[in-house]
Amino acid sequence: MSKILVIAEHLGGTLNSSTARAVSAAIAVKGDAIDVLVLSDAPDAIAAEAARIDGVSRVLAVARAENAHPLAAVLAPQIAKAAAGYSHVFAPSTTFGKDLAPRVAALLGVAQVSDVMSVEASHTFRRPIYAGNAIVTVEADAAHTVVATIRTASWPAAGSGAGSAPVEALVIDAALPAHTRFVALQQGGSDRPDLQSASKVVSGGRGVGSKENFDIVYKFADKIGAAVGASRAAVDAGYCPNEMQVGQTGKIIAPELYMAIGISGAIQHLTGIKDAGTIVAINKDGEAPIFEVADFGLVGDLFKIIPELEAALG
Repeated sequence: MSKILVIAEHLGGTLNSSTARAVSAAIAVKGDAIDVLVLSDAPDAIAAEAARIDGVSRVLAVARAENAHPLAAVLAPQIAKAAAGYSHVFAPSTTFGKDLAPRVAALLGVAQVSDVMSVEASHTFRRPIYAGNAIVTVEADAAHTVVATIRTASWPAAGSGAGSAPVEALVIDAALPAHTRFVALQQGGSDRPDLQSASKVVSGGRGVGSKENFDIVYKFADKIGAAVGASRAAVDAGYCPNEMQVGQTGKIIAPELYMAIGISGAIQHLTGIKDAGTIVAINKDGEAPIFEVADFGLVGDLFKIIPELEAALG
């Protein structure tokens, strides 16, 4: 019997869309039940939001003052206890999930399955390896709990609104570590769409030339209502902050439209956009690897092409 526990990701009292994507993967397992676990100091509103996700059987809410901030060292022991009786534990393959799931797997004494792209059977999954250059099929041991992170870019979010799963309070008797404490949260603020959930993304690379020149990327993104990303080269050069990085060591995204401006297309970057709908590349080097994956390519000076595109858009 397959019974799946999905770990809810949330921040500031709001459920992250990655949770609904992890639920989609849980649905693909075709198990008997899908429960969502919400750990917070005040989980009621988050749990109510999770209960509306289609396919969810019930929501388990754990209220502890120690859960006010999502620290993996604090959450993992509670999840390991809650996982008793479950065949699968799924977490989104986000910064949150990548920090949390390995700890849970270690506490349960099992190997983790990372970046699940598709479910072939209840214990058989497909995931990327070699920076996304190859896809491997892995089979987990059916005798043990499967702990997996779900590659959110590969899954649509499960519907929300039709569901009305019951919410149950769960008390977990788990000793929590004292060696980890929350100090502060620093995050960039922006009026632009969120990079990981935006339907349109415009990214700039080293070819933009400087931090000052990166304004052309921001302005074009604002023109079409897109989020802004960057290659690792642009981040390393100081053109923009690292939370904008797209790629293997940055954010994995799947927008409907992805525009790569001045990005050569290293494999590490392409890994982050392989699930994008339409890819548009602008680069002065006609031999740049980005053109091998682009649906549309413009070879030329980005400082001439972008203004022309803006003029055409009116």
